[in-house]
Amino acid sequence: MLLNALPLLAPLILLAAAFAPRFMGISAQKGALLAEQAALAAVAVAVLSALVLAFNGSGDSFLIGILGVGLSVRLDIVSIVMLLLVTFIGWVVVRYARTYLDGEARQDYFTFWLLATLSAVLLLVQSGNVTQFAGAWIATSMCLHKLLLFYPERVAAQRAAHKKFIIARIGDAAVIGAAILLASTYGTTQISGILAQAGQGAGGGLALAAAALIALAAILKSAQFPTHGWLTEVMEAPTPVSALLHAGVVNAGGFALIRFADVMLLSPLVLAILVMVGGFTALFGGLVMLTQPTVKASLAWSTIAQMGFMILQCGLALFPLALLHIVAHSLYKAHAFLSAGNAVQNVAAIRKPGPVAVPDLGAVTRAFLVALAIYGVVYAVLGLGFDFGGKSPQAVALGAILIFGVAYLLAQGFADEAPQALTQRTAAYAATVTVSYLVLQRASEWLTAGTLPATPPAGALEWALILLAMVSFGLVALAQATLPLWSYHPAAQGLRVHLSNGLYINAISDRIMGGWKRTTSNKGAAQ
Repeated sequence: MLLNALPLLAPLILLAAAFAPRFMGISAQKGALLAEQAALAAVAVAVLSALVLAFNGSGDSFLIGILGVGLSVRLDIVSIVMLLLVTFIGWVVVRYARTYLDGEARQDYFTFWLLATLSAVLLLVQSGNVTQFAGAWIATSMCLHKLLLFYPERVAAQRAAHKKFIIARIGDAAVIGAAILLASTYGTTQISGILAQAGQGAGGGLALAAAALIALAAILKSAQFPTHGWLTEVMEAPTPVSALLHAGVVNAGGFALIRFADVMLLSPLVLAILVMVGGFTALFGGLVMLTQPTVKASLAWSTIAQMGFMILQCGLALFPLALLHIVAHSLYKAHAFLSAGNAVQNVAAIRKPGPVAVPDLGAVTRAFLVALAIYGVVYAVLGLGFDFGGKSPQAVALGAILIFGVAYLLAQGFADEAPQALTQRTAAYAATVTVSYLVLQRASEWLTAGTLPATPPAGALEWALILLAMVSFGLVALAQATLPLWSYHPAAQGLRVHLSNGLYINAISDRIMGGWKRTTSNKGAAQ
């Protein structure tokens, strides 16, 4: 039990490095170096914690507190995966920020709140009780608010921070309400005890209400439609903040659903709502992303779409795949933001951007059929040797949806003017993606077996949602693949204008929120 508390060292080390410059009187540059070293030490703690899990198995640490209120650690594969992910990305971001902000007048301020935000996220992902979970959830948002207002004189930064502040407080209230309901329903604040009882079907109406509140908090935290507007307006903060936000903090919504997966399974209706909200957000964000003129704006809408897909996975009760999605998206998005400058240079260097070959409708149709055929063949072959035959229909459908994305590449390869090398290469990509998805799917399920609940059998409601999702994603993928054929139509040009403005949802939300005020405080706090 003592070793299970080891992960607590990671946030403590970061907090010590955050406060040390204020007491030691060292320069901002030396403070940034100390922060980088502390972040690397946190990575080492995460690795050691993973070894503890490997040798001793899952378990809870002792409680530092009284009456179920305090700090404790839930050591299992979910917390360890998130601990490794957050510490690694945190180290990369802190290291990047040390150079990026070198010479800034308020570098010490930035370093302090960056370490505080990372500490809050680490306390969240290792929470052993619901009081710590709720406290860390709130602290994460409050610390991030300080980073978003690093340049308080920028009006756009104030606007985004104000919207984020309102949305976050609603989410905080939902988490607090869920924590109170769970503790009163199950008679304990320990998450492991709550999940054990929920896994047996206990809980009743209060547990269903808690599941609904957790879902609401996840939707707000992960910028789901129609509360996504704040995420597209936080680009006024330094690039390291964008990387940390999009690669880490915004994943907290999905993590909450995964952590309380047994509770979420008690309410099929809540899961169905998550499927619809997440699926629509994924489609909406993916379409708007294509119309954005700047790299960072495109990445922001990409995050909204990716978070929607993750919420969709949770709604389908594919919690192991949702955890895998968090890892993959976080690593990709952190790299994308931190290398955004290089991306702009690379795009500018392209003399003739655009598809190598423009496919017609026949080529697109063949591409979709071949993509699904590749998926089916690879699935069948792997099923013979790796026991993939018993997969749930939800997992199979999700794989088919992912393959729709590959169809775009195949469509270019199947175009009449496409060179043979391109056709062969795109076919190889399709097969590789399919194999990778199925292998990673199996690996995530194997790693989380016994920790996350298995996907329940699909009922009539689940089948209806699966079919709706497949048809919707298939139609959008078809529209993207045939984009060169219809994008110059006048109606398409008008649609592009509306999509580039996000269908004006931000304007509507601004009016609902009653506008916003510019702050006159030198701290730049939102009014």
